Amino acid sequence: MTTTFYHQSVLPQEVLDALAPVPGGVYIDGTIGGGGHAQALLAAAQPGGKLLGLDADPAALAAAQARLTAAGLPQPSFTLHHGHFGAMAAFAQTYGFPQVDGILLDLGVSSHQFDTPARGFSFSADGPLDMRLDPTHGPTAADLLHDLTEVALADVIYRYGEERASRRIARLIVERRARGPFTGTAELAALVARATRGGGRDRIHPATRTFQALRIAVNGELDQLEQVLPQAVALLRSGGRLAVISFHSLEDRIVKHFFRAESGYGGSMNEQPPRLSILTKKPIEASADELAHNPRARSAKLRVAERL
Repeated sequence: MTTTFYHQSVLPQEVLDALAPVPGGVYIDGTIGGGGHAQALLAAAQPGGKLLGLDADPAALAAAQARLTAAGLPQPSFTLHHGHFGAMAAFAQTYGFPQVDGILLDLGVSSHQFDTPARGFSFSADGPLDMRLDPTHGPTAADLLHDLTEVALADVIYRYGEERASRRIARLIVERRARGPFTGTAELAALVARATRGGGRDRIHPATRTFQALRIAVNGELDQLEQVLPQAVALLRSGGRLAVISFHSLEDRIVKHFFRAESGYGGSMNEQPPRLSILTKKPIEASADELAHNPRARSAKLRVAERL
């Protein structure tokens, strides 16, 4: 079982180029993970730079604390807080970050979380159906499988997983739970594979979309993203930049549409004057070199905008 928190940050140089940190700059990393992006940002912002790092996972915060300290970055230069980035504005106010030069949101799940069976994010090894980014509270995936109606389950799997076989999967889940709780991730993955008849021609495992859907629902990920984007823009000073890395189409669509609305793109119906200038006409993706040593970066898309 994996015990040491690890995560290989995606698009590291691209993020640094996008946020262009300067000495004395002030930054927020809303998903600090293991601290890879945060370390690069904060080092480039010395002397005098500051960073507020947020994460829902206490293990990630502990890893980030250790990494930033080991890198020789002075403790007064960074503040870490356990919490979801959906409340970013409140945390920024609490810790004295009323206006910042850059904000990073690296969405999704870390390698450590995926590779730790006890977290329940993956079916590569059997584990409990947990899937909480914050394992200290809240309902688990097992709770959703037990409590939701067949219609609600199908809706979650279709909406958040874009799974065409959602109704059949939900029906089999309800039939199976009548005999008692699921034993773990492996059993659920096998059930989904049966429901999708092996997944047809898809290159991904047939349970991938269902697991994604449950994880998003458990953590309210899309709701958190929709909540944080306007807060992030309000926190940026003129010329400040917002960088968002997404890993699936649902996240990327939200970011893309928000950036367009805030930039007045295409005669947006937003009644307020444009607040953003989009710096990435198309999302930045990982290079062939990065993919060669970090295949998990293949779905990463980076969008960047600047505060007007």
